[in-house]
Amino acid sequence: MTPSIIIADDHPVFRGGLVQLMGGAFPDMALREAGSVAEMLGIAGRHEAPWLFTVDLLFPGMDPAETLPMMRRRFPRSSIAVVSMLDDDATIDRVMGYGADAYIAKSVRADRMVEGLRALQKGEFVVLKPDRPSVQAMPSPAAARPTLTDRQVEVLTMLAQKQSNKQIARNLTLSHFTVRNHVSLLLRTMGAATRTELADKARHAGLIG
Repeated sequence: MTPSIIIADDHPVFRGGLVQLMGGAFPDMALREAGSVAEMLGIAGRHEAPWLFTVDLLFPGMDPAETLPMMRRRFPRSSIAVVSMLDDDATIDRVMGYGADAYIAKSVRADRMVEGLRALQKGEFVVLKPDRPSVQAMPSPAAARPTLTDRQVEVLTMLAQKQSNKQIARNLTLSHFTVRNHVSLLLRTMGAATRTELADKARHAGLIG
């Protein structure tokens, strides 16, 4: 069966743009469109489970606290990327805790979005927020080396050893979702888009060996 992507968004112009972007980036994937949660689930039910769902937070039938955990249970091997106009930290942490594998703000550049989705395809968790301003103040030494809890350092160390969330959860006697939340917060705290970038930044900052 041809692997597929379901693109779920009720805004036809944005959805069409995603279809065009995905078609260029993943030419071997079958692309299917949905304008509501019901339509998305109907399409998924009629075909083999997709490799990826890209889903908006604000569209018909979506209740993130119920819909995302349900999708995670029903499609355990599919990746779920939330693509939303919302980009505040609280929303991102909450959504990643519901079971999303990626959070991508709609305002990020198309090339960054593709880069993030390719990282997702390799098994990484991805958080992409809007580009930072081109001119920034020089960070202070304290800002360059964020303060992390002992638990965050433990998670970060195991992540840098390329352990999966399930392995980290087992080693630290934590739930899978607790580890997911830690990873999401670390991505945001370190300004990293992927687990690999997070590990590199953590080593560079001297947070782990």
